[in-house]
Amino acid sequence: MSKLGKFFKGGGSSKSRAAPSPQEALARLRETEEMLGKKQEYLENRIQRELSLAKKHGSQNKRAALQALKRKKRFEKQLTQIDGTLSTIEFQREALENSHTNTEVLRNMGFAAKAMKAVHENMDLNKIDDLMQEITEQQDVAQEISEAFSQRVGFGDDFDEDELMAELEELEQEELNKKMRNIQLPNVPSSTLPAQPARTPGTSSTAHRSQAASSRRTDDDDDIKHLAAWAT
Repeated sequence: MSKLGKFFKGGGSSKSRAAPSPQEALARLRETEEMLGKKQEYLENRIQRELSLAKKHGSQNKRAALQALKRKKRFEKQLTQIDGTLSTIEFQREALENSHTNTEVLRNMGFAAKAMKAVHENMDLNKIDDLMQEITEQQDVAQEISEAFSQRVGFGDDFDEDELMAELEELEQEELNKKMRNIQLPNVPSSTLPAQPARTPGTSSTAHRSQAASSRRTDDDDDIKHLAAWAT
């Protein structure tokens, strides 16, 4: 067994030591992350410094330049190790935070379950069924009352619709007759009609009848225009 394994085995064998709380463990992890972050910044500065020395002694003192590059490589290796350590610590911290959150959620859900159990202990399913049945009956009664109020109440107004329709038709006919009596036909012209023009020799009887029919159509059109003007 490695020394590291013996160390952890020996450290965890003490049963008298109580396990730290999640808050304490998270605080320690954050402190470690902060310390490693400062170490990262230090190593990055040292790497830049050794790189500058290597460039400075590159052409004049190759031995000093090689030593600077060796130190640079060691610092880079340490920086890589710190990056891996920080990744592991970050993963552990997130896992611990999630575990703590899940523990709190489980605890609160347990409280809620106990509260629901305490509430349900005071409930009787038979009483609930009776209450729901009573509510349904009262809703039915309220619906019947609403329907009774909404029904049309007759106070001696039951009439025969056929008689009413007949009376309405009589009233409409009277109104129509009244309008017809008020119609004023156009006045008959007082002047004598013009004498029928003498038939000229050579004019056929057919042409004469055509002229007479055209004159009658003009008179009829005038009468229709008078009636349309009166109606509007």
